[in-house]
Amino acid sequence: MIENNIVISNLNDFIFCPRSIYFHNIYGSFDESLYHSTYQVEGRNAHKAIDAKSYSTKKSWISGIDIYSEALGVIGKIDLFNSETGLLIERKKRINKIYDGYLLQLYAQFFCLTEMGFKVKKLQFYSLSDNKKYDIPLPTEENKRKLLRIIQNMNSFDIHLPFTQNPNKCRMCIYNPLCDCYKNDEQT
Repeated sequence: MIENNIVISNLNDFIFCPRSIYFHNIYGSFDESLYHSTYQVEGRNAHKAIDAKSYSTKKSWISGIDIYSEALGVIGKIDLFNSETGLLIERKKRINKIYDGYLLQLYAQFFCLTEMGFKVKKLQFYSLSDNKKYDIPLPTEENKRKLLRIIQNMNSFDIHLPFTQNPNKCRMCIYNPLCDCYKNDEQT
């Protein structure tokens, strides 16, 4: 059932902070300019060509298609896939570090495309602001198990259970004014 599936882009958010998805859904009906940070606006703008499906006129480049995996219980979209070379690319505005959340997003896309019958041979991140490419190995069985554990944790997450925050992440979170776990250093 599609409505119970995890949205692939939420994998990165969940790893950053499980509560951020809850707050994102609260804000979901509001204009993003009210709560998005500069980084999020830049990221959204970086995906405009993908969302408009205007990245390339070459038939081998597939962009912005909906993907789904019944086995994983995830849905989402890809940025770019070259059907001739088998290259799957996830674009980010700027990559300073490849976080686990980034990898899990790309792996979920890989498994979706594979389940949908596409032959994915290579994975890559592309950093738009500095034009850097990062080749990523295809996922191992351990990567798949980790992805499944995160998906299971997302499905069973309860916002009312005790929560240990990461102060460094909390300071960077656009939702910290709403979160009862956030403790502003200036207030203490």
